Amino acid sequence: MITPPKAAPGDRVAILSPSFAAPGFAPAVHEQAMRRLTEVTGLIPVEYPTTRQLGASATDRAADFNAALADSSIRAILASIGGEDQITVVPHLDAELARRDPKPFLGYSDNTNILNWLWQNGIAGFYGGSTQVQLGPGPAVDPIHVASLRAALLTGEQLELAEPGESEDFGVDWRDPAALTTYGDREPTQPWRWAGAQQVVDGATWGGCIEVLHELMTAGRFDDARPELDGGVLLLETSEELIPAREFGWILRAMGERGLLARSGAILVARPPTSEHERLADSPTRARRRQEQSDMAVDLITSYNPDAVVVVGIPFGHTRPQWIVPYGGRMRVDGTSQRVWADYG
Repeated sequence: MITPPKAAPGDRVAILSPSFAAPGFAPAVHEQAMRRLTEVTGLIPVEYPTTRQLGASATDRAADFNAALADSSIRAILASIGGEDQITVVPHLDAELARRDPKPFLGYSDNTNILNWLWQNGIAGFYGGSTQVQLGPGPAVDPIHVASLRAALLTGEQLELAEPGESEDFGVDWRDPAALTTYGDREPTQPWRWAGAQQVVDGATWGGCIEVLHELMTAGRFDDARPELDGGVLLLETSEELIPAREFGWILRAMGERGLLARSGAILVARPPTSEHERLADSPTRARRRQEQSDMAVDLITSYNPDAVVVVGIPFGHTRPQWIVPYGGRMRVDGTSQRVWADYG
């Protein structure tokens, strides 16, 4: 697995929209994100033709990604946000360009497509870091996000993941000027749930948004022969589509039948979003939905692999604050002391 080199303050980084062009929908939030990116990292964001282009074709979005790969002055690539059609972009990406000058790629949700593509071409990336969601909105960037963003892009140290103590499923509507200065409706969080074996797993990471993983496996774009699967750390999370726990379980069960759960040394399931702008849920409903998904995850994973270390609730998915975590890199999951570290080197 190739670990791309780190950037240095003053380097240029590409800001792309390989799925939805959120910067074109809410430019004020995007522009604040670009200012904050430079403030917290010293890096210089570079936009491409489709970064703000709503409705850009898959081939045009892929062309921008390939152009960023080919430009030696670009030292990292950040996705502005996810979406729902990146699976149509990946066939147009150039693996030779990616291998010739490997660069860290940061994204989550629909960006599971590109992260999986890089991983299968032997290049590590990072899960998390949507500029439009995690950098642009609100009065400031959350400390855990800043720490993991800097580690992923610049410093490469090992960090222990910790619970920030609060969480929001979504922020203020980006079209409202208050989105630039106000967080969403944040609530206290609960301790992570630990299950399975009490042992230490130090392994390579893979996985992503479980709905996208389902698409990838259906489309035949997942390589079961990857050696990193054996004893590795599987990362799973669900999107803002709020799939029911039973549907999450169906996909997880299919992964179990495929043998993927049994091969994992540790399985981390992120805190899920449980409400959205169009479907506001009260606090008891949100808690119930989280509990239902947690129970489904623990029951199914331990039935397929009682020797895996299972952790539910780490915020590396669609909630904020968010940890960025390695994808194809390494994490250490200690089931005895109930602690988790991520290696950003």
